This record gives sequence, C-alpha cells and structure tokens, in this order.
Amino acid sequence: MIELLLALSLLLLVSMSVGLVRVVIGPTPADRMMAAQLLGTSGIGALLLLAPVLQIPALVDVALVFALLAAVSVTAFTRRRAESTDVSRNA
Repeated sequence: MIELLLALSLLLLVSMSVGLVRVVIGPTPADRMMAAQLLGTSGIGALLLLAPVLQIPALVDVALVFALLAAVSVTAFTRRRAESTDVSRNA
C-alpha cells in the first residue's frame, strides 16, 4: 500500500513539473492561471497521499489550507479578468 501511495505521489509530482512549464511559457494569462491551479491541486493531492506514508497527520491540515488558498486565488483571478474586460469595453 505504501508503494502505491508513493507511486501516485510521484505521478502527481511529474504532473506538477509539466504544469510548471506551462506557467512559464503559457501564451495567455488564463493558461498560466489554469496551470497554477494544476500545481495547487496536484500539490494538495501529493500532501494527502504522503500524510499516511510519512505518518505526519499535520500534512492533511496543510493540504486543507492550500485548498482554501487555491479557491481564493481563482476568485481573485476571475474578478480581475472580469474587471479588465469591463474597462476595455467601456474605453
């Protein structure tokens, strides 16, 4: 079971590395934000998988905090995009 959790964590880390490339070279801000969301989601998953393996229950709490921060960041990004679209339409 531990080997499976470690393998899944490694798969998520590979996914995060691909997402990091998209954050750097993403052609649009929306692509970059979606890649950042991928990083956050994969990071949360990796923390939740590693918590029982490493026997550190505090990692679950850290993952919950990251999930809350991810929700706030998406809200801020969406709001910023909506405001910039409204300004460009009014100009």
